[in-house]
Amino acid sequence: MDRLQDALRSHQAGDPLELTLCGVETTFRYCPPGTFLMGSPNDEEDREENETLHEVTLTRGFWFQETPVTQALWLAVMGTNPSEFNSGASLPVENVNWSDCAEFIARLNAKALAPDGLEFDFPTEAEWEYACRAGTTTAYWFGDRFTELAANASESGLGETTPVKSFPPNAWGLYDMTGNVCEWLRDWYAEYSPAQGTDPAGAVEGEERSVRGGCWNFPSTCCRSACRDREEPTDRDWNLGFRLLLRRVK
Repeated sequence: MDRLQDALRSHQAGDPLELTLCGVETTFRYCPPGTFLMGSPNDEEDREENETLHEVTLTRGFWFQETPVTQALWLAVMGTNPSEFNSGASLPVENVNWSDCAEFIARLNAKALAPDGLEFDFPTEAEWEYACRAGTTTAYWFGDRFTELAANASESGLGETTPVKSFPPNAWGLYDMTGNVCEWLRDWYAEYSPAQGTDPAGAVEGEERSVRGGCWNFPSTCCRSACRDREEPTDRDWNLGFRLLLRRVK
């Protein structure tokens, strides 16, 4: 408990917070409040029109899971493993839809496993991109050009998911923010709103949920920090996973 309280007080970018969730050791990394440019500049290679560059301020820090949710953690919480690639507990869970992930989060919160004053949630799209960039402005957190040594995308030729932490982390200690599995977010997908420059929460309704990060069978252009994707909430696929966020209870 003393170590936990020390971690909660430190509040430096990338500081670890170690929790045991249903018997599975799970690490979160601190993402401090800050302002960043969300989206991509007009000259970024392979950019899409929905990536309008705009300034965003996040006024509250949060703790972001170090890796996507693993199959070990999913099994411990839900009792089943829906993944197509299921040869190892450290592989990311996939083949889960948005409602599956929402139920997973609800079960964790019902067990009161978060530290006092915090609760588990999906990240917003802004929180995800801010954490992915970790202070960078390049196309990928590791530079403007994709490299097979940095992430699992289709060009890597692996043909399947890889165990979490198979590739280097970004500056804040977050693994697999690029490639491996796409990650469900809290937002309904919509065009960026200029009025939502501070703590944007996305659209209040819609038909598709936002998805970020690219994956093992998507080209690397889909793994850029600014690249946006979306899926219907009922969709399940062998490239769809997610990761947890711990936020302050308002």
